[in-house]
Amino acid sequence: MPSVHFQRGSFMLKCGIVRCLGLVFLFSAFATARAATELNVGYIPILPMSQLFVMEGEGWTKEAGLELKKTRFAEGPGIVQALASGTLDVVYFGIGPALVARSNGIDIRVLASNVVEQVALVVRGDLASAAKGVEPKKAIAAFTTAQGRKPKIATLPKGSVPDTVLRRWLIKTLGLAENDVEIVGMGADRVQQALLSGAVDGASILEPTVTLVLDKDPNAYVMAYGAELMPNQPGAVLAVRTALLKEKPDAIRKLVELHNRATEELNKDPKRAAQHVYDAVAKGLIPVALVEKALISPYSKFTANPHQIVQATKEMRDFQTEIGVLRSAVDVDELFDMTFYDSATTGK
Repeated sequence: MPSVHFQRGSFMLKCGIVRCLGLVFLFSAFATARAATELNVGYIPILPMSQLFVMEGEGWTKEAGLELKKTRFAEGPGIVQALASGTLDVVYFGIGPALVARSNGIDIRVLASNVVEQVALVVRGDLASAAKGVEPKKAIAAFTTAQGRKPKIATLPKGSVPDTVLRRWLIKTLGLAENDVEIVGMGADRVQQALLSGAVDGASILEPTVTLVLDKDPNAYVMAYGAELMPNQPGAVLAVRTALLKEKPDAIRKLVELHNRATEELNKDPKRAAQHVYDAVAKGLIPVALVEKALISPYSKFTANPHQIVQATKEMRDFQTEIGVLRSAVDVDELFDMTFYDSATTGK
């Protein structure tokens, strides 16, 4: 009789264990499902995308239940093509390509800014000598006369922010024609190489290239600062497919909250943030100390506030339309969706 009770108790114990294991499995599956909100993210591995690198490096995205499937692109046009094919949900790219995407009928919304006044025109060699202490228009003319050729300026492809603000500065601010200089479009890595090798006379480019060139060449010169090229120039942004706002609103809300948190971290603790940015874009290429220096330079004004860049985006839109970059008119107010940023900053 005792053996019968023992067997029955053993059976009951086994059933209890099975039920517990089943519950554990169910809870684990539920937790995994909650944690498996995947977002396909396209990005350019450059310093203005630092918010992405900080949130990932700090592990905040995983904590928030987001799994970012990241794809690197050398430049904005590649991201626009991927958006058109439907392979991306979220993009970190320039406001220039965002305008181009909308003009091509790609339905996206800009949810947050990354940085403003991110571009500077840095020059070397004979152009630097001609530019120091001289008005830029006169310096370009003096260089052309002395060298028997136009200054060669490298930048990102046409339609990008660095290219657009360079052309706008030449035409609207200096009163020159685009062909008064030779503009050479290429990927960000190639711009840096061309400038450091002396293959070009200058570059309209981003950090950390500006800081790197000034660090390596004491005779290099910033011919035009970000605000001089275009006041409050909009730069890199966080954008998403419009359909995603309805498909995965909670995930997008978390992403914008983390983007805003990462912006605060970049401004509050650039030394800590520099390690994440270094790991993502500069590891083995430049010292982490130089990345930190670039994060606090005059060309790294990090702001997540999309309201801040609307008017300047309209000015950029108008200029891109004027020079034929945009295929059709773009309603800038429709391009932006402020609700996620406003919710992230107000808690409502």
